[in-house]
Amino acid sequence: MLSTNWVRGLAGAVLAVNLSTAAVADDRTFSKDVGPANAGCDVESKGAPAWQACVGAARSDMSDDELFYAGYWLAKNGRYAEALTYLNLSRTRDARVLTYVGFATRKLGDVDKALPFYAAALAQNPNFVVARAYLGEAYLIKKEPDRAKAELAEIATRCGTNCAAYVDLDRHIAAYLTAKG
Repeated sequence: MLSTNWVRGLAGAVLAVNLSTAAVADDRTFSKDVGPANAGCDVESKGAPAWQACVGAARSDMSDDELFYAGYWLAKNGRYAEALTYLNLSRTRDARVLTYVGFATRKLGDVDKALPFYAAALAQNPNFVVARAYLGEAYLIKKEPDRAKAELAEIATRCGTNCAAYVDLDRHIAAYLTAKG
């Protein structure tokens, strides 16, 4: 027979796990994409002068990994034009590079120019939910919430409703609909 304390302890642990899982799924600070790492430069704050010195200026002789690393973090830190300088030098235009070219382009205010980059990323990898989430955000800017909701449904199909891309886009849609009234 199980002791009452053990059962209470187990119930408390289950509740704690459920609450912590809900908190993670509802935490606004987590990212829908995991950024690339660079052991040498990650000791510096992304975008800071010391980090920029470590990364170096965008050059065609940089590896695609180096170019994506710099472009990704510059884009995530709001330095979109600089990010594009690196991303556009990439020789391998994979789904991640295309997505972040679209992201930086959209953030610079050219949503229509960003859309083909998201489409190209999804043509390469239909399961790349980060591109779907950013595409959904672009549709909201274009005042097309039904298309954003369609991307949200695709994300749910591909990674569920607790994955970061779903939670993030769902929040954007809710904010858009609330603002619209």
